[in-house]
Amino acid sequence: MVKDFNIAETEEDISTYAGYVGSAMMLGRSLTSILWGMVSDRYGRKPVIIIGIITVVIFNTLFGLSTNIWMAVSMRFLLGSLNGLLGPIKAYATEIFREEEQALGLSTVVAAWGVGLVIGPALGGYLAQPVLKYPHIFPKDSFWDRFPYFLPCLLVSAFAFASAIACIWLPETLHNHKDRIESTKNVEALEVGSSEADKDRIIQRDKSIFRNWPLMSSIIVYCIFSLHDVAYQEIFSLWALSPLRLGGLNFTTDDVGNVLAISGLAILVFQLTLYRLVQKACGPVALVRIAGVLSIPLLQCYPLMTMLSGFTLDIVINIASILKNVLIEAIATSLFILQNKAVEQHQRGTANSIAMTGMSAFKTIGPASAGALLSWSQKHINDSFLPGTHIVFLALNIVEGLGVLLMFKPFLSVKN
Repeated sequence: MVKDFNIAETEEDISTYAGYVGSAMMLGRSLTSILWGMVSDRYGRKPVIIIGIITVVIFNTLFGLSTNIWMAVSMRFLLGSLNGLLGPIKAYATEIFREEEQALGLSTVVAAWGVGLVIGPALGGYLAQPVLKYPHIFPKDSFWDRFPYFLPCLLVSAFAFASAIACIWLPETLHNHKDRIESTKNVEALEVGSSEADKDRIIQRDKSIFRNWPLMSSIIVYCIFSLHDVAYQEIFSLWALSPLRLGGLNFTTDDVGNVLAISGLAILVFQLTLYRLVQKACGPVALVRIAGVLSIPLLQCYPLMTMLSGFTLDIVINIASILKNVLIEAIATSLFILQNKAVEQHQRGTANSIAMTGMSAFKTIGPASAGALLSWSQKHINDSFLPGTHIVFLALNIVEGLGVLLMFKPFLSVKN
């Protein structure tokens, strides 16, 4: 899409401008997520969820009609600003399950999210530029030729519209009347005199959310991993599409779509069938550590895949992509569990939105920096030390390693 805007002076600069488009939504989300979380804590999860989905319908459709990079960046920014969906959704998924089954609720959310992150680009790969790919269906000089990226956006918007209709029957999980009754009882208990343990529990419940170190430490770690994840998502597609002379795989958009679609199916199967068993055996903290450590050697093998071709390359890249995306979602789900266990229900929407704000701020940095780093590496493809994309994947691993280190004490604190 950025290439067709004709704004990049050289082929290597395309990744940089693509990073700006990717960062715009995260910048908007980082500015408003806490506000949407506070709204969901006050007025309920359901209205914020519905508003967020309708925002997707409107601004994702307009994004597909973008004719220049500034319109594309603006639509993505507004989509991020007005869509406060993800924080309340995580709170909702926690609240509709009993405590012992909350891993299932959050793994379902992460499965949907992870599948979306890979199926979305896959749809783009299959449906973008339909006049070139399916000329017998979409004639030249038609509407689809003028807006070659509208079709995948239209399909996603139609799915979002159907989801918004389905939300009419979504039950609300936030019960404000219960919270008000409990708050009144808390005040009365403190006034008439209760046990010191009860008073400590009540004071702990009502203290500032920003003084909750188990929550804040898990959010900081989550932000570090989010920076890595969004940079990886950005780099993978751009790297795979890059020509061999620039250290890429010379894939077509269809090739990238196939890899991402297979990874999306693997995420869905893992999150809905295996994650609970693995998390129950290891615990969320140990699972994050193990997944983070395993990701490092896996990722550093990516630049070596340029030496492969044909069927061997297809097999290796699909296996690597499946493993990497499954590890990413396992880490995210485990950190969500830690965050939601660290707070009471009346603060859960705000807590998840603080996490989304931090994540979005880091993801604002991720696509832009990843795109710029990939562009820089492609201009140094013949360097003697860490040539080309080797430096890109090393940088990703440094961020991943930092996240793993922060998963240990004394930094990480876990609420019992």
